[in-house]
Amino acid sequence: MNLKNVEKISKALSDVNRLKILKAIQSSQEKLECSTIVSFLNLSQPSISHHIKKLVEADLIEPQKEGRFYYYSLNKDVWESYLKALEKL
Repeated sequence: MNLKNVEKISKALSDVNRLKILKAIQSSQEKLECSTIVSFLNLSQPSISHHIKKLVEADLIEPQKEGRFYYYSLNKDVWESYLKALEKL
């Protein structure tokens, strides 16, 4: 993983609400639907969508569309690469 990717992920993780979203997704063991994320946090749905977009852009979470609903799961490969890159700094 190059430093530009490390920077992008670090910026995505710089918001406490995004960390809470990641924690909720990780605790679900597989995938989590957007409306379930809204119920975990005291934020509006548009705000949640904004934070999810930032996490998707950083490749930390992967969207999966099923019908009209989006489900999100942790991108474990990117997460592990990010942690390894941080160890090398």
